[in-house]
Amino acid sequence: MLQPDAAERNDRADTVFRPHTSHWGVFSARMSGDQLEVRPHPDDPDPNGIIQNFPAALRHRARVAQPMVRKGWLENGPGADDRRGRDEFVPVAWEKALDLLGKELMRVRDGVGPGAIFGGSYGWSSAGRFHHAQSQIHRFLNVACGGYVRSVTSYSSGSSQVLIPHIIGDHEGLTKRNVSWEQIAEHTEIVVAFGGMALKNSMVAGGSVSRHVERSAMKRAAERGCNFVLVSPLLSDLPEEANAEWVSCVPGSDTALMLAIVHTLVVEGKHDRAFLERYTSGWPIFERYLLGITDGQPKDAAWAAPLTGVRADKIIVLARRLAGKRALIVVSHSLQRAEHGEQPVWIGMVLAAALGQIGLPGGGYGYALGAIAYYGRRYNAVPIPTLSQGRNGVSDFIPVARIADMLLEPGETYRFNGETRTYPDIKLVYWAGGNPFHHHQDLNRLRKAFARVDTLVVHELAWTATARHADIVLPCTMTLEREDIGANSNDPLLVPMHPVAPPYGEARDDYEIFADLAEYLGVREAFTQGRSVRQWLEHLYEQTRAGLSEQGVSAPSFGAFWAGEGLLLPQQPDDGGYLRAFRNDPEAHPLPTPSGRLEIYSQTIASFGEADCPGHPTWLGSVYVPTKDTPFVLISNQPKTRLHSQLDFGGHSIAFKHRGREVATMHPEDAAARGICEGNIIKLSNERGACLAGVMLSVGVRRGVIQLATGAWYDPADPNEEKPLCVHGNPNVLTRDIGTSRLAQGCTGQLTTVQVERFEGNLPVIRAFDPPV
Repeated sequence: MLQPDAAERNDRADTVFRPHTSHWGVFSARMSGDQLEVRPHPDDPDPNGIIQNFPAALRHRARVAQPMVRKGWLENGPGADDRRGRDEFVPVAWEKALDLLGKELMRVRDGVGPGAIFGGSYGWSSAGRFHHAQSQIHRFLNVACGGYVRSVTSYSSGSSQVLIPHIIGDHEGLTKRNVSWEQIAEHTEIVVAFGGMALKNSMVAGGSVSRHVERSAMKRAAERGCNFVLVSPLLSDLPEEANAEWVSCVPGSDTALMLAIVHTLVVEGKHDRAFLERYTSGWPIFERYLLGITDGQPKDAAWAAPLTGVRADKIIVLARRLAGKRALIVVSHSLQRAEHGEQPVWIGMVLAAALGQIGLPGGGYGYALGAIAYYGRRYNAVPIPTLSQGRNGVSDFIPVARIADMLLEPGETYRFNGETRTYPDIKLVYWAGGNPFHHHQDLNRLRKAFARVDTLVVHELAWTATARHADIVLPCTMTLEREDIGANSNDPLLVPMHPVAPPYGEARDDYEIFADLAEYLGVREAFTQGRSVRQWLEHLYEQTRAGLSEQGVSAPSFGAFWAGEGLLLPQQPDDGGYLRAFRNDPEAHPLPTPSGRLEIYSQTIASFGEADCPGHPTWLGSVYVPTKDTPFVLISNQPKTRLHSQLDFGGHSIAFKHRGREVATMHPEDAAARGICEGNIIKLSNERGACLAGVMLSVGVRRGVIQLATGAWYDPADPNEEKPLCVHGNPNVLTRDIGTSRLAQGCTGQLTTVQVERFEGNLPVIRAFDPPV
């Protein structure tokens, strides 16, 4: 067992403020008696209040205190079991838990093969670069088991991650090194933000963030005279500082609106023909569709008006305002988290190309700008510490949002990115970091999927719904209970993360757990390389130190770094990345697409023959539209009081609930028609399930729309029911578990249709944060 050394124990006992960091911002923390105090970094101009979730969460009853094994699995052994999520748990000693798990890993690895192991831990990079659960578990499975079935793409951007390489090039370069907030503040004349740029999203990062700059950049741009146009059903999708014009549209209709804007530009001769000729491929094919030559329907403003809910004259005026301006077209992640999510991403690029703006400072296509805190910023000029995950001996994978399909339909085929693939037969699922009962759709279907596996193992710091459905639950530490190095490739501050409190109960670091398991399996040395946590931090720090030395920059020793408040790293120029280089010289710097250009028509995608994703941007409409039984469109977007479902039991998150439940927002007129008043508890339902929520009324929500953020922990009133009522307000009991298209198989969790009514019964008790029996 790995033990903290004396210096680490002294750090934990110290009550001075110590530097630390998180997805939500760099901060410092200390224990004052038994109370945790946190304060944001003094150089952060717009600190994120989510850091205030830490004090109440650190020692909350929701924490997992000791290893636990599900009673049915302990008594009957591995196997499919629909009692998962309904069963009791039995506390066991660490030695017993590791023995049970070690034997089960050997059984599956040696009896079936590593291709029967699914390594979970999809998702966000940890703010700490060593205690990154995803890297730790994947490294362990590679070393100890020979590999695992992995997932590709993400719930946030599954559609765009597959589409963009076909039509533009590098996804990361488009989002992380393209149009910056500095450029917008200085150069942009008009921003049209389809889906918005909500600060609740850009206040968090997949890693550390030291300065939140988005609000001030939009404020400076607006004061300079830049016009912001928000196209969204929600007024809150741009901050007040942007002073935006709100174009309220029907959810899911953005593709039709953009087609009509491009049509207006073309028929009025306001599009940039020279740009389209030199920098794009396939415009003539798309133009025939746009003008209605191929299908008899011009995609004009009159056609788009009833689809979008935006008047035709308003569409035409907006198109004319864009022509000849330093215009920036933004398409949010949210738009591609829906049916045919590839289409708004594609037509957004076409609109920016028709305006001739791509590659100009502050102009062009800012896909996903504002979706996360490291978009729109500069890259660091030196590498940040990164733990190697080793080599995965299993080549099989699934698109991340197809996990329930995989578990329910082993051996079945599916289409993905032009290939016909087969779902593997998974016997063991190992999850460390991440919570599929937050980010997956149709949770009642997911419950059935997890009932099919032999064994589900979870490392968790708290009793999430994922942990409650596990067979073996191993308690792991919270970031404030361990030491690490905080970093982000687009943030200049490297942060020493000092522990400020001892581990809760019997919690251990993921690294310690995997090291002991590796010893059980006879590969401890290969996994640990003989290093303690502190030795690993010193080793990883050398990656950055060597990069600094190569640039002739002063490179402090690890000891000096660890004793300080953080190290500022040099950053690369704000040069517009590969799109700027392409615009300046398309022959010398072609795009990494088949044509070397922006592909308005993709021969590659067309050759796949997918009816739900043709060879150019197309209006495909929605299969699932409001009906008499489900008349509302539900928008299940990201929360503002936490990151996804993380620390939902923290003080900041709890403070914004109503009577303990997540709060939905709807238009006052819709509420009045149903006898609903501000502060009532409402029931949202459809054929997949139902949940309760508090309600807030706002004219900033389009009529016929209700908004309920994701992340409230799943809390079934009676888990023995097939479709139990979630009493806490998790919208993923309502969302559809279907792919965006056969091309990308992305998540469609942003939109669904629901019924809304006032809840009249006795309110069920909320037990989401209570440990299970």
